[in-house]
Amino acid sequence: MARSILNVVPPEVIVHDEEEACQYLPGRRARQPLRVPLRELTPAEFDQRLEAGDRRAGQLLYTQACAACAACEPIRVDVRAFVPSRSQRRVQAKAHAIVETRLGPPEVDERRIALYLEHLDKRGLARDGETLDARGYASFFLTSCVEGFEIRYFIGDQMVGLALTDKGERSFSAMYTFWDPAYEALSLGTYSILTQIALARKTGLDWVYLGLAIKDCAPMSYKTRFLPHERRIGGVWRRFERG
Repeated sequence: MARSILNVVPPEVIVHDEEEACQYLPGRRARQPLRVPLRELTPAEFDQRLEAGDRRAGQLLYTQACAACAACEPIRVDVRAFVPSRSQRRVQAKAHAIVETRLGPPEVDERRIALYLEHLDKRGLARDGETLDARGYASFFLTSCVEGFEIRYFIGDQMVGLALTDKGERSFSAMYTFWDPAYEALSLGTYSILTQIALARKTGLDWVYLGLAIKDCAPMSYKTRFLPHERRIGGVWRRFERG
């Protein structure tokens, strides 16, 4: 396809825009135009992209533009109003007892790569014989158009999970989280969201963006349990309260 430039600030180049098989809902088709900003985004500019429903992958920004489906709904948690449910409090207490949380810049090493590949395999997303080297990992997670950081989860001296988080001016965006399947009972996906919400509240932010909520895709539907939240439906953010 011929590349086109979007007249936004900063300008963005569309590098891919073709319909493909949906990675979330079998049998459906998806369109997800990929764009590259011509420079790194400021935190305020990144907030604008998140407000418009964008996500990040490497240096790329994307949003869903599927012709015949609207199942994917961008979701964000209201940091100040959020109150954990009883089950979320249990997850938090259980993990707090044994998990140490550390913050730092995004990095790459063999442990991170192994965790990521194990996580893909557990979710049924890994392809037979799939491997990943440091360069590939860095291209997806470390190369970015916006500032971000890691939240590292340790049990003893072993890293058992990792959350990569992007930073806006008034928000965090949970870019990707993965963990050791051996610790499935700790619900580290839920615990990581709770950790990011707590960190955002501590730093005075308004929102934690959780990517896409998809009702008929279990790995993507649990995000709706964090209330109150807003989901972008038909181009408008709609609020959902508990009860």
